[in-house]
Amino acid sequence: MVIKVAVNGIGTIGKRVAHAIKLQDDMKLVAIADVAATSWLRTVLEPEGPLYKTDLYASNKEGLEAMRNAGMFVNGLLEDLLASKKVDVVVDCTPGGIGAKNKAMYEKYGVKAVYQGGEEANVAEVSFVAIANYEKALNANSVRVVSCNTTSLARTLYALDKNFGIEEVLAVLVRRATDPWDEKPGPINAVVPEVHIPSHQGPDLQTVLPHINITTMACKVPSTLAHTHFVSGQLKRKASLDEIKNALEKTGRIVLLKASHGYTATSRIIERYRDLCRPRYDMYEVAIWDESITVKDKKFYWIHAVHSEAIVIPENIDAIRAITGIEKDKFKSIEKTNKSLGIKC
Repeated sequence: MVIKVAVNGIGTIGKRVAHAIKLQDDMKLVAIADVAATSWLRTVLEPEGPLYKTDLYASNKEGLEAMRNAGMFVNGLLEDLLASKKVDVVVDCTPGGIGAKNKAMYEKYGVKAVYQGGEEANVAEVSFVAIANYEKALNANSVRVVSCNTTSLARTLYALDKNFGIEEVLAVLVRRATDPWDEKPGPINAVVPEVHIPSHQGPDLQTVLPHINITTMACKVPSTLAHTHFVSGQLKRKASLDEIKNALEKTGRIVLLKASHGYTATSRIIERYRDLCRPRYDMYEVAIWDESITVKDKKFYWIHAVHSEAIVIPENIDAIRAITGIEKDKFKSIEKTNKSLGIKC
């Protein structure tokens, strides 16, 4: 069975999800949709682009007029495509809040939906991270792939909780200011704290792992490459340093990199994925600084980096398999996705 998928919203996440869908042998990218003739939409549809010859639709009537006036060939409205029953799943990668507005349209035509972390948790039946709660999403009508930061916390904390149990966690997030392509937001010369504690990532994690007692604090800094998390907590039972490292590495989509090998900053980590010739230097993994992992009795500490543009891409692919039920074993889905994207861990 091949799942027919449309991607609505071709931005940072949408263009990557659409590309990843084309790499799967159990999915077909039927169409993409947007509202504006952006530079990246034009680029991905060029003959050398990864989405060349993919049918383009408009997300709404205003977008249809705007894109046609901008010289793009648009097949029609996304709603008309959904009404034709040619789509099984829509991956909604529109800006935060727009997905919730699109929900009624997807439900009207009986199309399953995958939403992104910019939406509120109540937009979907399940908030999703593949390794943590794949089974809960099986055959659901909708799931929400949680944000990049929440995904990194869910992967890593799931590993420890499954193996040792977790009493409590404190995570301090140093967030990048914006995506590298976006020249408009800041800060340029400031640190901007999120003054309400917990920051939203802690409660968001609990939509996936509700039993984890976590507090999060966050700020934005003048960087665009990656977020950095400073994580500490207490286990329910003692574990050695080697046991914790093994648990993290065996969970998958987590890589331990050594500062002593030259990975002394987020820029060095990103450069690794440039040199590995990853498309767009995408880092789908959580990158933990190996030397930062510390254990004292039941307490644990580490520092990790999150590539906000890429970490949720494999989760979206697994989410499609989960809600359609074409693969009921999360480990088989994860392995299949990893192989298609070149993820070795």
